[in-house]
Amino acid sequence: MSEFAWDGEVVKEPVHELEQRSEFEPQPEPQHSAAEAATLTLSANDFSALEDRILRAVEVVRRERQARTAAEERAARAESQLRVQAPLIEQLEKDLGALRAERDHVRERVERLLGQLDALEL
Repeated sequence: MSEFAWDGEVVKEPVHELEQRSEFEPQPEPQHSAAEAATLTLSANDFSALEDRILRAVEVVRRERQARTAAEERAARAESQLRVQAPLIEQLEKDLGALRAERDHVRERVERLLGQLDALEL
C-alpha cells in the first residue's frame, strides 16, 4: 500500500491488483522520433510570433476595457441628465397640452364670432 499525507493525516491508498502481481512491470514511456521532437519544440521565430500575438491580445483587451469604462461614464452622465431633465419634460408636456386646449377654445370662440358676423350681413 502506498501512503500520502493530506492535511496532516496519513491516508493509506489501496494497491491496484496489477501492482500486487509479480508479473506487473511498469510500461516504459514511448520514445519520440526525431521528427516528432522537432515538431514539439518551438523555434525562436515561432516563440517570437506567439509573443507578438499575446502582446496584441493584451493590447486589445486593454483598449476594450478603456472603451467600456468610457461608455459606462457616458451612460452615467446621460442617466444623471435624464434625471434632471425628466421633470422639465413632464412640465413642458403639461404646458403643451394646456396651450393646445386653449388654442381649441379660442378657435371655437372665433368661429362663433364669425358665425354671428355672417348672420348680421344677411
